[in-house]
Order: sequence, then C-alpha cells, then structure tokens
Amino acid sequence: MSITPVLLSVALATVGPSLSEEAPTMELALTGVGRFAVFADLASITPDGDGVRMRSLQVSEEDMMIGGAAYAGGWSWWRFDCEAGTADRLDFASLRGDGVEGPITPETAPPYPFAPGGDAAELADVACGRVAPLVEAATAAEAVRVGRARMRD
Repeated sequence: MSITPVLLSVALATVGPSLSEEAPTMELALTGVGRFAVFADLASITPDGDGVRMRSLQVSEEDMMIGGAAYAGGWSWWRFDCEAGTADRLDFASLRGDGVEGPITPETAPPYPFAPGGDAAELADVACGRVAPLVEAATAAEAVRVGRARMRD
C-alpha cells in the first residue's frame, strides 16, 4: 500500500514539525512570565480584516507528563481586534518535549475583552504594534530554554 502525496501532506499537517524541522522564520519575543512563559511570534503577525492575527507559544517551567509523554507547552493562533480591545484564541497545538507539535485543537469560545496585564493583553500589545519587544529566540527549542530560565529567575 502506498501513501499518496495528498494523504502524506494531511498527515504531516496534523502532527506538525519537530523542533529539528523548524523553519528559521520565527521571531519569538517574550511577552510575559507567570504560570507560563509566553512568547509572541513577530514573524507571524498578519492583518486580518479589521484586526490582526498572531501565533504565540506558551512554555511550562518543567515538562508536563501526560499519558506517558513529556510536553513543554503549546502553540496558539490568536486574532485581536485592536480598536475594540478583544482577543480570540483560535486554537491550541501541544508542543511535546521532543519538539513534535500537535494535534491542533480548535478553540470555539467567542472573542472576549482582554484584561490589562493578562496574557492576551500582552500579546495584543505586540500584535497591535503598541510595544516592540526584543526577539529572544528563533526556534521553539530556544524559546523553551529562554522561557524556563526566566521563570527560574
């Protein structure tokens, strides 16, 4: 039995790349440290109608063990309406400790007003151009190292 190119691309899109396969187009900027270290991917910021979309990475202080697998955190796509002050988390894709992403789980909650100082507000400040944070990582593996170091400081 052979796998057609279409099925192979669907399978790869479902699981996602590993840390060693990441494209060097990420520009990860730390936006906050609390329960998680949260990074905005500046390279992913794109206009979206009357708002803007951006991908973020949240990193846990230690790998979380779930079902025998270690997880370092997860990725989410967000949509922000900068004028209305609302955030819409569009999905979540886990990030295993070995760098494998996915699967992608859609988030179906409606957009909500973000609270000042919260993760969504800090991400929106970056996405909407209100702050220009320093890029601290170009890969998820680097962001995990940086985020964990900052959480321990």
